[in-house]
Amino acid sequence: MAFENQIKEEILQRMLDTIPSEVDKRQGSIVHDLISPSAIELELTYIEMDNVLNWGFAGTTYGDYLDRRVAEVGLTRKPALSATGTLTFTGPDGTYIPVGTECSTDSENPIYFVTTSDAIISNGTATVNAEAKEGGASGNVTANVIVLVLGDLTNLSVTNTSSFEGGLDEESDALLLARYYERVRKPATSGNKNHYVQWATEVTGVGAAKVFPLWNGKGTVKVVIVDSNYEPATQALVDTVQNYIDPADFHAYGEGKAPIGATVTVESATTRAIDLSVTLTLASGATLEQATAEVQQAFEEYLRSIAFVETTVRYSRIGNLVLTCPSVDDYANLTINGVSENISLLETEIPVKGLVNIA
Repeated sequence: MAFENQIKEEILQRMLDTIPSEVDKRQGSIVHDLISPSAIELELTYIEMDNVLNWGFAGTTYGDYLDRRVAEVGLTRKPALSATGTLTFTGPDGTYIPVGTECSTDSENPIYFVTTSDAIISNGTATVNAEAKEGGASGNVTANVIVLVLGDLTNLSVTNTSSFEGGLDEESDALLLARYYERVRKPATSGNKNHYVQWATEVTGVGAAKVFPLWNGKGTVKVVIVDSNYEPATQALVDTVQNYIDPADFHAYGEGKAPIGATVTVESATTRAIDLSVTLTLASGATLEQATAEVQQAFEEYLRSIAFVETTVRYSRIGNLVLTCPSVDDYANLTINGVSENISLLETEIPVKGLVNIA
């Protein structure tokens, strides 16, 4: 920081030094007591000046200040997306279920969902499209957990026979900063590779993209994407990106971003399961359950960190991660996918946790 030395004591001493020596400046004197509050306020001012410096640079700012910084190059933070699915209501025939009917999970911190269309119960049931009331990954609930009907329709029961999907959290500072760096460090012009990456990652829900020019002959471009959790993209997200860049139906979606003559294919990345097996020597006082949880978390975080960034799962890196776990003193017999060596990935693959055997 630029002003870390501008503390109250230093400021006060400089102020005292400007006063003639014949004036009593000792602690407790009138002069000393009068200028001390000013020194305190000036120290606080210097602290805020340091903050202004940090908030003015993309790499050290956050939140709304980061939004303002990236807006200078035309970027905006992607909003959260609500999970979607269907709800099945059971009750008397003829019962009208209006759009906006609210349901929830039966949990300590319930998650709320609302219907997005009207329905009338026939033959005892009605299945209705619904979405999470609030955007975010929390709405991605498993099957049969939405069981409460709120409001006036107390004579009905409800469930979700399948899971809700597609919920994504608001774009994080880290992902927004990565897009900002991508924009300013890799200029996008005239439909080059950087341009396709930019177009794909502009779509809400996309975390990263890889571009393969001429993948199927002259004029062809393949764009492979992952969602903002760096997991395979849903078909709905793939379709959204396809229609944004190069829609098949011009009348429905307009011209698209791709230049004339380019044929674009958008696909989701595929997954490669990475199995882990290791024998641990526990730290003093640690339990195998604690160590297992720590190793699994570190393993998953590592795999997520290299998704679409590296094409090699490094054996030595996983060994180092195991040793950093507080409950682990040492390890032996470490293998990934049954071998004691690196695992190579295809350009279109992302690694995910497979079977984990920790002893």
